[in-house]
Amino acid sequence: MLTYNDIILRLTIAFILGGAIGLEREGVNRPAGFRTHILVCIGSTLIMLTGIYITEIYKGITTLDPARLGAQVVSGIGFLGAGTIIKEGVTVRGLTTAASLWAVAGLGLACGAGFYFGAVISTAIILLSLIVFYKFEKIYKRNNSEFWIELICDDKPGLIGKVGTQLGQLGIHIKQISLNEKDHKNITLRIVVRIPRKIDRMGLYDYIKEIDGVESVIIE
Repeated sequence: MLTYNDIILRLTIAFILGGAIGLEREGVNRPAGFRTHILVCIGSTLIMLTGIYITEIYKGITTLDPARLGAQVVSGIGFLGAGTIIKEGVTVRGLTTAASLWAVAGLGLACGAGFYFGAVISTAIILLSLIVFYKFEKIYKRNNSEFWIELICDDKPGLIGKVGTQLGQLGIHIKQISLNEKDHKNITLRIVVRIPRKIDRMGLYDYIKEIDGVESVIIE
């Protein structure tokens, strides 16, 4: 039978583990951050505890599966994950946060079932993936000379084609492009480019800034 201490311990561990992953997402300004991950982890822990509690109450009266309620969390968390996925032109953002929410729901179920070792090890692996592997990914992209360029430009015909032509003259390959209207006079143009190693960022910045109609340039 679940004791009060068991319940408090499992919910507390869920709070700590979910909060640890939420802090990482909060630090990189993702739509689902610290509080969201805690709520998902605590909620799934409570659902698992409820399943265990109901099973213990009706033990000997009927056959119940304590994991049945928990199984609904795995499929039901999809609605929240879908809300964090944002499509910007041809670019999709938020997939990692959606995956972290799904993983945190799994952590909550593990905590609710008392599977602490698996929950703690999984949290360490998830944080390793989010923090350390993210840095490796940035290094890999940097070594492959692939960058984001964000331009604020005048909203006038032919400007996008002009920017593409100018970049092409430098041998720069455009991988992705997305366009958003900033106001009635300007547009925001986000481009993923792969540049030759002979071109440095500062030189590229100065070159793009000289294009007529480009108001500002940010290279990430």
